[in-house]
Amino acid sequence: MTTITDLCRDQPIASFAPGAVLLPEGQSTGRLYVLVEGMVEIVRDDVQINIVSDAGAIFGDMSALLGTPHTATVRTLTPARAHVIEHGDDFLRAHPEIAYELAKLLAHRLNGVTTYLVDLKHQFEDQENHLGMVDEILETLLHDQGTEFTPGSDREPEY
Repeated sequence: MTTITDLCRDQPIASFAPGAVLLPEGQSTGRLYVLVEGMVEIVRDDVQINIVSDAGAIFGDMSALLGTPHTATVRTLTPARAHVIEHGDDFLRAHPEIAYELAKLLAHRLNGVTTYLVDLKHQFEDQENHLGMVDEILETLLHDQGTEFTPGSDREPEY
């Protein structure tokens, strides 16, 4: 089976010290990174979302595909090496085999999120507060056809 790492083998590799910020939340770089080795953290709104050490993990994909600023900071926790791909959107257009692998990865992530939301819906569907709105969120995620999706928050209504 061909992996994203295999497909990126011709792309330049950079080395990063612990604490290096690959992608800054809220900024646009246009870059994609494909992890070769090391450990990185994903932080959003000062909350650590995940720690990733899987070779072939790709970062910057949502920003590149949507043309939006990065939704999270990606920072190295250990020495790391990664393929650095400038102009991520152009790269994905020029390499459909990588875009296909990325589409499968994104579909997997979306499946995980919707599975979680379905579970939340079952737990909180009788609530009259924001937890009872999970079905509306699910409907939006599952049937969105490319219109802009703007998540909201009771804590921060401007988001």
